[in-house]
Amino acid sequence: MAHASSSKICKYDVFLSFRGEDTRRNFVSHLYNSLELRGIRTFKDDERLETGKSISDELLKAIQESKFAIVIFSKSYASSRWCLEELAHIIKCKKELEQIVIPVFYDVSPSDVFHQNPPFADSFSQHEVKYKDDMEKVQRWRGAFVEAGKISGYHLLNF
Repeated sequence: MAHASSSKICKYDVFLSFRGEDTRRNFVSHLYNSLELRGIRTFKDDERLETGKSISDELLKAIQESKFAIVIFSKSYASSRWCLEELAHIIKCKKELEQIVIPVFYDVSPSDVFHQNPPFADSFSQHEVKYKDDMEKVQRWRGAFVEAGKISGYHLLNF
């Protein structure tokens, strides 16, 4: 299989996955501006996704149409089902389309992502209660978290 960056024409160079309340106004806005200033086409979702609605087709399409996905893991990343859906789709694209995934561990440790230690353990416990009738979804999210925790990335503490 050809490499994702050379095998298809991508609409975006980079897809940013992040928990807005933690990082939007600081790290993500600086990263986005820096990438854009360098001519790197970057998708940053600024729309507010409503709870209970399906993840938008445009969002999934933007992930698929990106060469790279930068996933910014912050303390409340796993509390968002939208972030978890994005991550699961990103990991799927990594496997199927050979998309390059770059994790950024923003004031959390890669080990905590991989092992789903606190604060992520609490979030997953809440999802298990909320989605008790769809545990397959929660297991898919957990699996994506484990996979992402195995990828070498950037560890930013006290940023």
